[in-house]
Amino acid sequence: MASGLPIALRLYQRLSTAVVPLAPLLIKRRLSQGKEDAVRAAERRGLTHDIRPRGPLVWIHGASVGEVLAAAALVERLRALDLRILLTSGTVTSAAVVGRRFPPDVIHQYVPYDAPRFVARFLDHWRPSLALFIESDLWPNLILASSARRVPMVLINGRMSQRSFPRWQRMSATISALLERFDMCLAQSRADAERFAALGSPRVIETGNLKLDVPAPPADPGRFERLVAATRGRPIIVAASTHPGEEELLLEAQHTLAGYFPSLLLVIVPRHPDRGMSIAQLVAATGLKPSLRSREELPTAATAVYVADTMGELGLFYRLSPVVFMGGSLVEHGGQNPIEAVKLGAAIVHGPHVFNFGDVYDCLDRAGGARLADSREGLINQLGHLLSDAGARERTRNQAQGVVEQLGGALDRTLAALEPYLLQVRLEMGAANA
Repeated sequence: MASGLPIALRLYQRLSTAVVPLAPLLIKRRLSQGKEDAVRAAERRGLTHDIRPRGPLVWIHGASVGEVLAAAALVERLRALDLRILLTSGTVTSAAVVGRRFPPDVIHQYVPYDAPRFVARFLDHWRPSLALFIESDLWPNLILASSARRVPMVLINGRMSQRSFPRWQRMSATISALLERFDMCLAQSRADAERFAALGSPRVIETGNLKLDVPAPPADPGRFERLVAATRGRPIIVAASTHPGEEELLLEAQHTLAGYFPSLLLVIVPRHPDRGMSIAQLVAATGLKPSLRSREELPTAATAVYVADTMGELGLFYRLSPVVFMGGSLVEHGGQNPIEAVKLGAAIVHGPHVFNFGDVYDCLDRAGGARLADSREGLINQLGHLLSDAGARERTRNQAQGVVEQLGGALDRTLAALEPYLLQVRLEMGAANA
């Protein structure tokens, strides 16, 4: 353990070493909660049955679904250079997304628990040629061990929220000791860049938000046609990626709006599909009839609320409805990414808590490309206005798509910044093939 590290990191290393014997208990508990994959649980301890491919390997790490999807277009561009990709993440849902949305030659592993022994196993096996960390999922032992092995590391799509920044300022020595291990930090915005620089990143470049360049999510044509047939002629609101505390407000809005739109269908797509049953019970308690997609149910004429508690189908529901409420914004979660919905032609309504994508929502709101609902009454009014006024929907949608197009280009800027590192990887590839 490095004696020159700040005391907080030295303590962290000691504690993470000491708790290694508890890893089986932690895995067992997380398995019971559905937070681990029983077949692949050993990957959390740095063990794997997968074989490292010959030659250089680019390792990309993202915390969960949003970060993994942000890397999708980048992965495609790297594959076009004949580079092999190792993609790590920390959630079962993100692993499922990789299985559905990424080519089979992209290797996915669960990121190991951040204990020195597990991290060493992982790095010893995979021996990455370049490490790209997405946004802000900074595991100390993973970073320190990669640096000790002289793995070039770049933080891409870097994000440092206004809420997180003061907390890290109070631990400036700790975060600086981690950030200075990165060769470069590619930040989403000027504010992010300034915060990373203030916290000790040695080289910071503003490249924009990769999530703006993510392609629109797919939808199964057969499933889409069946859903369209089941809902034909009904006004529809899709509430995407909702969190606890939001469904109650949405149900109140549905109750009021149904007085003006009698056949209104509210589709609730919870951020965590395992909440589907509890949401259905909440709906039933209001006297409304729910249907659950996880049971392969389609909405009938009697269905007032359709609970879409499945994974990977947002592309289908964004295509279904011209009006989308973006979840995580009526509660202090920070909002969900609106870009995919915008690209599929939805008019967006959101609550006041959107700090996770503050720059994007600010641009959308100022251009009239999204509508802010900062109260129960505001939610009802904004949704009702978009349901009743086709012209307002069209103007909102067009303005939003213009903003997204204007803000794009992060992928090209990111690749340009990475070019020296990718050149070195390609030189290694040439030497390996010689």
